[in-house]
This record gives sequence, structure tokens and C-alpha cells, in this order.
Amino acid sequence: MQVCNNLVRKEADMDQISIGRFIAAERKRKGCTQKQLAEKLNISDKTVSKWECGKGFPEVSLLLPLCKELDITVNELLSGARVSEEEYQKKAEENMVNMIKEREENKKKLIPTIITGLIATISFITLIMVVAVYTEVIAVPVKILLIVIACVIFGCGLMVAMEGERTIGYYKCRHCNELFVPTFGAYTMGMHMISTRYLKCPKCGTKTWCKKVLAKGNRNMM
Repeated sequence: MQVCNNLVRKEADMDQISIGRFIAAERKRKGCTQKQLAEKLNISDKTVSKWECGKGFPEVSLLLPLCKELDITVNELLSGARVSEEEYQKKAEENMVNMIKEREENKKKLIPTIITGLIATISFITLIMVVAVYTEVIAVPVKILLIVIACVIFGCGLMVAMEGERTIGYYKCRHCNELFVPTFGAYTMGMHMISTRYLKCPKCGTKTWCKKVLAKGNRNMM
């Protein structure tokens, strides 16, 4: 499962690199420097540099202004290439299909981690109840062994569930809309509430309640 997650993230990074190169090429075609483009968008030239290096993606609020300055469509930006009239509809459909496919694949990957967590929790409770109910019948060494087994099962199940929930999909910063996968330490320490977790955005550095997002193609969909 970890290998699959790494492949998904590597694929997403490749898309971001392609988009970054496309932004750089279109900016140069317009005879515009990074600083000039940044000034038109009211952002820093470092942000433009990050986009072009494939280390960041434009915020949703900047997509239309950026496309207007580069004289391209949003679909071309997301595709990382110029799209002809004939190919436009096809590319739009491909982007939508890829986004839906990513969401569905990530949903399927989440199911085993949730089941693992539930099984571990049920096993833990069952073993503890056995020790509590039959406390006068079970010898002390056996009680200790059962409690240790219960804790190990619960701990392993919890780790698998947390790692899956952390790495499958992304978390979206409410401040800058950046999608990211938090480190295990940040994920573990972050307060959790339903589908959101209190995390620090690696892009803008803001700590906020980040929502779980299963697809990178659409930054506003769960």
C-alpha cells in the first residue's frame, strides 16, 4: 500500500512539474519576467519561481488572473500544454475523468485502513473484557499476556489506520488552498475533528483546520 501511495504522489509531483514548465514557457513567450508577472498578480516573484520549479501550485483565486496574463485557458494550465479547439473538450473530459478516478481510487484505499482500525479496536475491547469478566479464573501471567496482546493489536491497527488516513489523498489549507501531505509527527499532534485536522501549511506557514481532500484535480471537492 505504501508503494502505491508513493507512486500516486510521484505522479502528482510530475503533473506539477509539467505545469510549472508550461507556466515558465508561456511567461517567456509573452516576454515577461517572473517579477513582472508577480507584480501583475500582486504576489512575490518567489511564488512564481516555486510554480515554475514544480514546488507549488497557484491558488484557486489566482487561476483565472494567471491564465489571463499568459493568454491561456484554465484547462490548458491544468493540462500543462497548449490545447487546440478540437482537443479542448477531450482534455477537459480527461482532466475530469482523472480527478474522479483519483478520488475513487483513494476512497478504495481508505476502506482497508478503516476496517483495520475497527478490527484492532474490537479485538482490544474483547480481550480487555475477557480479562475483566474472567478475572478470578484466569491466572495473573495469562492476564498480563492478554493485556499485552490487546495493546499490541490496538497499537498496530491504530498505526496502520493513521498512516493510511495521513497519506491517502491530501489536506487543504483554508488560508491558501495548498494541498499537502503532513508529516507523521504533525499529523499525530494535530487536533482532529471529523474530516478536518489542525495542521501547519508548508506553503504559507498558517496553522488552520485543514480539510481532507481525496483528489488533487479539484481543490474544492472531498
